[in-house]
Amino acid sequence: MTRLEPLQHIDAGVLNIAYHEAGPADGPPVLLMHGFPYDIHAYAELAPLLAARGCRVIVPYLRGFGPTRFLSADTPRSGEQAALGADLLALMDALALPSAVLAGYDWGGRAACVVAALWPQRCTGLLSFNSYNIQDIASAMRPDLPENEHRLWYQYYFHSQRGHDGLARDRRGLCRLLWRLWSPTWTFDDASFERSAAAFDNPDFVEVVIHSYRHRFGLAAGDPAYAGIEQRLARQPTISVPTLSFDGMADGVRPPAEAAQHAHHFAGPRTHRWIPGVGHNMPQEVPQVFADAVMALLRQG
Repeated sequence: MTRLEPLQHIDAGVLNIAYHEAGPADGPPVLLMHGFPYDIHAYAELAPLLAARGCRVIVPYLRGFGPTRFLSADTPRSGEQAALGADLLALMDALALPSAVLAGYDWGGRAACVVAALWPQRCTGLLSFNSYNIQDIASAMRPDLPENEHRLWYQYYFHSQRGHDGLARDRRGLCRLLWRLWSPTWTFDDASFERSAAAFDNPDFVEVVIHSYRHRFGLAAGDPAYAGIEQRLARQPTISVPTLSFDGMADGVRPPAEAAQHAHHFAGPRTHRWIPGVGHNMPQEVPQVFADAVMALLRQG
């Protein structure tokens, strides 16, 4: 099994962030952002492909995952979208990166979308799975179609104390189930899952996850430190940077969106593609397709 090693650590904002770096230090920087319930090894096969093409590849563990740690016990264990975006921006500042290609999916794609929307000068290109990935919290309680609602059972589960306790009791069992449900066409083995599941042993994993799924429905208050960012995100800001967006046709958590539904969120050049046979974990399922898309963004820049 390929592992993204060695890890480096850097203080960035409220975190000490653990990350893997590969490729030449003077190459065009690319940040690869993982989602829930995954970790940096979603990019284990992909990062070497980009490094071999001359990119400076940086793959960080998100807050609540792996060896990334909060610097203070007093910092709220928030999983809100503003916190994820602020963490990414703080990492770029700590690494002295004026700008970079930002690529990700799920939580990591959301962080990339937040930075691309609010600080476009820091993003030379955006690769976003599931397209516009900024939450519209004001509309979150509006019911969806029944066939879409049932996919969100885990989110409603996390709204309850039972869900909190269930995740705390068997985080591996629950997350492995989500892997299967969200990527029904992807066959992964025990070693692949365990390689990532170690990241769920982070002491803040449960609290960050539970807060994320409660905050997005307006059921939990956000960290006051990010209130200004959340106010800006509530206006559903457009993304003006060059963008490649994707949907997996076999995505078991988010049904493929019609490109037209998201078009008004993009003010710059954007190409959207649907990938047959791909579930929710695109970079790990089709690493070559994801790598080629990153390189296409770099050529545009």
